[in-house]
Amino acid sequence: MTETATFRLATVNAEIARASQISRRKPEGVTLIAVSKTHPAEKIAPVIAAGQRVFGENRVQEAQDKWPALREETPDIELHLVGQLQSNKAEDAAALFDCIHSLDRPSLVKALAKAFDKTGRQVPCFVQLNIGDEDQKGGCAIKDLPDLLEKARKADIPLAGLMCVPPFGLEPAPYFALMAKLADDHGLDGRSMGMSSDFATAIMLGATHIRVGTALFGERG
Repeated sequence: MTETATFRLATVNAEIARASQISRRKPEGVTLIAVSKTHPAEKIAPVIAAGQRVFGENRVQEAQDKWPALREETPDIELHLVGQLQSNKAEDAAALFDCIHSLDRPSLVKALAKAFDKTGRQVPCFVQLNIGDEDQKGGCAIKDLPDLLEKARKADIPLAGLMCVPPFGLEPAPYFALMAKLADDHGLDGRSMGMSSDFATAIMLGATHIRVGTALFGERG
């Protein structure tokens, strides 16, 4: 299992390096988030042993169950919330995560500001965009982005950048390019975009954080 984890991590890192070289970027400018959602601790441990330190989870409760013990063994783990966040879980998220990728509505701005005050932690947040204007998908509409950013800044939410998931089955490059432009337009450095199937494209279009699950852990059971 550890050998497989080591091989998969090396393969992903090699692809990061290749995409960075093509786009004349430094691979150190890309943060690999190993998305461990639904995978048990025994499947995560070999990836940690292989050297990975940044992980992503979709649900607060699942992360609370899995990560305290893993972090006790490896204290320098950085944990990112990459799934939707309910406002009533904001305080738990603030206490557990080092970064949140799913700030998408004014009510969550208020909940997180209150949670940050209570926990004493200022957790960097990516604003999640509904980049393809899909009815069934979460995220802030592009037209609502300026207002949401203004509210977040007034509430002293530390803004890390923008995050998106392009529409399934469509060429992702135009959506990545659009999000990179929106990040530039609004003075945001971080671009959380790209997953197992398209992270090389995302890197070439400016991704600073890529969220990779399947390529590291295999298919979910």
